[in-house]
Parts: sequence; C-alpha cells; structure tokens
Amino acid sequence: MSNSDSKPSSVANQTGETVASNATNAAGAADAKTVAGAAAFSKFIAVLQLVADAQTPPNVAKLSAASGYPRPTVHRIVAALQAEGLIVATGSGNTFGLGPRLVNLASRSWERSDLRLAAVDALMELRDVTSETIHLAVPSQGEMVYIEKLESPHAVRMASRIGTRVSLTSSSVGKAYLATLGVTEREALLKDAPLQRFTEHTLTTLDAVRHELVVTEQRGYAEDREENEIAISCYGAAIRGADGRAVGCVSISMPTFRLQRDARACYIEPLLAACRNIAARLGPASER
Repeated sequence: MSNSDSKPSSVANQTGETVASNATNAAGAADAKTVAGAAAFSKFIAVLQLVADAQTPPNVAKLSAASGYPRPTVHRIVAALQAEGLIVATGSGNTFGLGPRLVNLASRSWERSDLRLAAVDALMELRDVTSETIHLAVPSQGEMVYIEKLESPHAVRMASRIGTRVSLTSSSVGKAYLATLGVTEREALLKDAPLQRFTEHTLTTLDAVRHELVVTEQRGYAEDREENEIAISCYGAAIRGADGRAVGCVSISMPTFRLQRDARACYIEPLLAACRNIAARLGPASER
C-alpha cells in the first residue's frame, strides 16, 4: 500500500482518537457536575436534618454554627427550602420548622411502607395485650428511626413520635437490630457509634455493648433498662427477613414503675409472637 493510501486510515485514527478524547472529557465534565450537584444537595439535606432534629426551632445563626456553613450559604439554603415548602418560618419569622410538604411526603412514605402495612394489625394487637406504647423502627444511617407508634391507653405515655431517631447501642430496637448482623457488619457500625451517655445507665464502652449484644442474640430479644430515658424501660425484638437479618424491629415501652413482674408472659412472649406474625405477613420467604 502506498503512502497516499495510508493517509485516510491515519486521519481516521486521529479523528477517532479526538472523538474518544472529547467523549472522555465530556464524561469527566459530567462527572464533575454530578459530584458538584451531589455536594450541593448534601448541604440542603444537612440543613433540613438540623431543622428536623432541633429541640426548638433554630434560626440561621444556629444552623450556620451547627452545620459549619457560612451564613450567606445557609440563608440561600433556607430560602430555597422555604420556597419548596420543606420548611416554614415560625415565631417571629426568624426561626424555622418543618414544612407541610415534607410532612406530607413523609406520611405518604410511611402509609405505603410494605413493612408498616404488614405490621399494623400485629402492632395493634400487641398494644392491646400489653396496654403499653408500641414502636416499629427501621435502621437508617447508623441509627433507628420510628416509622410507626401506637400510644398506650394509660395517662402516662411516651414522648416519642414517628420520625424520632434513637441510638443503635442504647435502644432496645437498636440492640435487637445489631444482634441479627454478622460480626463484620456489626463491628463496622459499632466503630462509628458515638456511645453517647443519655442516662447513668447507658452503656458507654464497646466491650459492654458487645457483651449486651451477645446476650441479646442468645435470648432473642433486647432490653433498654432506662438507658435512653430515666424511668423508661423497653423490650425490643427483630422482624427477620429471608436472610435472617432484621427488616425492622418492634419495641414495647413503658414507665419503669409500671413494669409487671412476669416480664416474659406480659411482654416478651407477645412481642416475639408479633414479630413472627409480621414476618409471616411479609411473605413465606421472610418467616423465621
């Protein structure tokens, strides 16, 4: 083949390389935009979470201090969240709470949850049998979050609500969940656990928590002995999926002064039965 014959092939190769290079650069630029968008979105979620977790409605200064973002950035985020109805101004207009759109989205999520729908009858029966507060919780970002709550008929009740987040290591639902995990996954979660002291009874060392989880795994249910709140005791158990892992957990919570002497008959056996019933409702493959 002559040199003139080889030129088109050379040009084609160069063109192909150029196209490939341009495609690579475009993909890189798209990735950079995606990462930038994700970073911005994370800031919005972080501020929204701070508003949701605050004991009292926070202002921009508090949100800035808690998030570490500059005030102008927080101002822009707050304005955008307000525009979308995710947060609303409260009080004098300088503080913020969750907005109706967010509450609506959350309620739709809970109402359509397969787990919640499968659990509701068993939870109601458990509440009626025990006359105590019942929670349904699922794992979420290193914590447990309540997706359902049935109130005790007694005058003295729990202050929790749907959406409340509780510690993996001090709550009965958290311990029940951790006890279903393999050692590697369990240790990965424990490594990042804050081990915050909520009361004088809270377990604050990894060795103590590990021992508690071994006991929990052996007996099949977890206990919260005033570890989250003084004068509040809980029993928790896991709803096991097809692989043996917890797809959710159920707890019975009551003021310690109302604890019955025969805990197994009054709380533990009905709790374990409820978890088995929920697993069965989720499908034969989920029953354990």
